[in-house]
Amino acid sequence: MTLKIWGRRNSINVQKVMWTVAELGLQAERIDAGMQHGVVNEPWFGARNPNRLVPTIDDDGLTLWESNVIVRYLAAKHGQGTLMPGVLAARATAEMWMDWQQNSVMPGLSPLFLGLIRTPPEKRDLPAIGAAAESVEAAMRILDQHLAGRSYMVADHLTVADIPVGCCAYRWYALPIERPELRHLRAWYERLTSRPAFVAHVMLPLT
Repeated sequence: MTLKIWGRRNSINVQKVMWTVAELGLQAERIDAGMQHGVVNEPWFGARNPNRLVPTIDDDGLTLWESNVIVRYLAAKHGQGTLMPGVLAARATAEMWMDWQQNSVMPGLSPLFLGLIRTPPEKRDLPAIGAAAESVEAAMRILDQHLAGRSYMVADHLTVADIPVGCCAYRWYALPIERPELRHLRAWYERLTSRPAFVAHVMLPLT
């Protein structure tokens, strides 16, 4: 049975999953859902995901939502020892950074993105946007320090730790804001941009 993924291409959370799928070389069917595509308000979708958010997947009868969980699941199933670290300590460290992305980066990045990309200029809350930008920059400085002397987040190759944080890094670099030059972060980000799966599924116009 083909892996099914409901979600729109411009969703950062869907991008995490699609990037993972591509890195693993999996066959998957992505079905547009959310925002202008609808679907999420249909009763059958609510039965699968009571939050009515994307992404939602069906993998041979197993329904999952929450993007980082989906990334971990697919990597553990199809990339154990590569995309998903095989050593417990490395796996725990990777999952720590995945949670950090949700808890430390997204609280600032979400309002920053919404304020600058999905809000008309005349309706923008500039103080809130400024505060969000400061929050994301503080997180990116932490990330820059962590990446000093590292090729990737927790190993010498791409793992699940890089995927959620990498999606956020793309948005940060693509947003029309001023940002400091963080050389360790930039070097890691440039490595991501050389990966075809990252280019195809993450480096998309912000809409």
